[in-house]
Amino acid sequence: MSKVYFYYSAMNAGKSTILLQSSYNYHERGMRTLLFVPALDTRAGAGRIQSRIGLEKDATALKVTDNLLESVRASHAEKPVACVLIDEAQFLTPAQVRQATDIADILRIPVLCYGLRTDFQGRLFPGSAELLAVADNLIELKTICHCGRKATMNLRVTHDGKAVRVGQQVEIGGNDRYVAMCRRHFKEAFGPGWS
Repeated sequence: MSKVYFYYSAMNAGKSTILLQSSYNYHERGMRTLLFVPALDTRAGAGRIQSRIGLEKDATALKVTDNLLESVRASHAEKPVACVLIDEAQFLTPAQVRQATDIADILRIPVLCYGLRTDFQGRLFPGSAELLAVADNLIELKTICHCGRKATMNLRVTHDGKAVRVGQQVEIGGNDRYVAMCRRHFKEAFGPGWS
């Protein structure tokens, strides 16, 4: 039975690096993979997955209106697909997450999703909430806070390092906009009102 995996963490845990390594491992064995990244994440360019350590690969840019199951089904009909890998999976719609379960259940292709669990206010992203509910395997990837404890939160910061407390849930950015922190230091930085 194929499964849906959700690899989640705070920022800077190496999610994209691990995704690209997993895809490489399949290719090394002569197996085909399909890589997806939400179209709204254009930091590395449209339809491109890039890790902070410099690994990168082309991927299919997935719009919120795209049907993930139909895209994989059409590609699989042309040439067998061994695995589907999705970067920034927190940006999937709940419908796309359910389509990912259909890829595993109907097409019998494993789906590996990599993403953040929570946003800059400590709230679940819709895609992450759905993955936490329906994925077969939940795997936490770990990174550390400046204090050395496990980082579980993502603090959005201004250009001068001050915490951002309000704003849109989705604002694409990297180390210039987000800092991974343990919950204690996140609460201290975020200030009163978080709980």
